Amino acid sequence: MDFLYLLESIRFPALDKLMLLVTHLGEETAFLVIALIVFWCVDKYHGYYMLGVGLLGNLLNQFMKITCRIPRPWVRDPDFTVVEAAKAEAGGYSFPSGHTQTAVGTFGAVALTQKRKWLGAICIVLAALTAFSRMYLGVHTPTDVLIGAAMALALVFGLKPLMLGKRKQCIPIAFGIMLALSAGFLAYLEMYPFPVDLDADNYASAVKNAYTFLGCFAGVLVVYAVDESKLHFTPKAVWWAQILKAVLGLGVVLLVKEGLRSPLEGIFGDIMIARAVRYFLIVVVAGIVWPLSFRWFSKLGRKERES
Repeated sequence: MDFLYLLESIRFPALDKLMLLVTHLGEETAFLVIALIVFWCVDKYHGYYMLGVGLLGNLLNQFMKITCRIPRPWVRDPDFTVVEAAKAEAGGYSFPSGHTQTAVGTFGAVALTQKRKWLGAICIVLAALTAFSRMYLGVHTPTDVLIGAAMALALVFGLKPLMLGKRKQCIPIAFGIMLALSAGFLAYLEMYPFPVDLDADNYASAVKNAYTFLGCFAGVLVVYAVDESKLHFTPKAVWWAQILKAVLGLGVVLLVKEGLRSPLEGIFGDIMIARAVRYFLIVVVAGIVWPLSFRWFSKLGRKERES
């Protein structure tokens, strides 16, 4: 808290706005956009690796939050002031920092899978700035941030030899274990006798995420099986076709994500089951349906490449 009070003393409006922008790099949307672009346009196995780091990291983070139940800094110390614009997106428990873990996992995985030193340096700076922004804004303590970063780095370095090694069959095994862990997390949430003062919003968020993880991990397993046996898509295309592919693909994924919400809830009559099915379908569309168009994108600019 002493360090947070120090940061509080140096705040000023322009820096507040900058840190509010930087902190978005640790959100789920930024992670998914980067992971999908890597999956579609760079290397699908690097994409699997990034999805494993990000999704498993979020699962472990949710488990830690609901188990440790450490309140936010302004709850622990009512005299401490937080940047109000950041407070709305910082509900629930504080430890460990999910934004930090997501940013360090995402940018750490990118830095570890490419050979351009300048890009690696940029990734490290962006991850560090995101972690700092969480403390500057007053929504996390240094302990929250350091443990979140440490968990992400453990996954970045721990999953790399497993998912990017010579034995590609380890990828479905890894995601199968992650699927089992997400099922175990859901069982834990349903069966563990949590205290009566449990934060209801944080618990609801954990349950929602548990169903999301179930759908995502099941979807990745299906995508891997179909691609390895039938699809065998390649991400290669001329640079402007890659941009077109990424932009249109993200639009398709967003359309599926938002367009299926109400229909699936009406079909299943259960919001959580509908959520698991929806995220399963999102992953299948992103990993199977959209890559069916990649042969067409690879033909764009062919004369330009040959010349």
